[in-house]
Amino acid sequence: MPPPLKTLHWVGSAKKDLSAMPGDVQDTFGYALHLAQAGEKHLQAKPLKGFSGAGVLEVVEDDQGGTYRAVYTVRYAGAVYVLHCFQKKSTHGIATPKPDMELIEARLKVVAAREKE
Repeated sequence: MPPPLKTLHWVGSAKKDLSAMPGDVQDTFGYALHLAQAGEKHLQAKPLKGFSGAGVLEVVEDDQGGTYRAVYTVRYAGAVYVLHCFQKKSTHGIATPKPDMELIEARLKVVAAREKE
């Protein structure tokens, strides 16, 4: 019997932001999050650069409307926290834009504080 799924928590506007994305992108991210809840990793999930270890992951999905990303953390044993869902608007390179990285860092601090309680 498989272990129970980890609880999924949405931080900030992540859930609302995901629901505004194209259906195919929502499906991919939803499946990736389900796998994370089950303790597995989506083929497109990779560690987000700038965070130590593999505790903060991102899934990137391309659609006709552009490139979309979902960032989540699996650092905590009983839960998966969705930190940020957004459309990458930068036309230069593949790096995550600085404002998005700052938002992810801030939300990760909120999660860490919540987990300490």
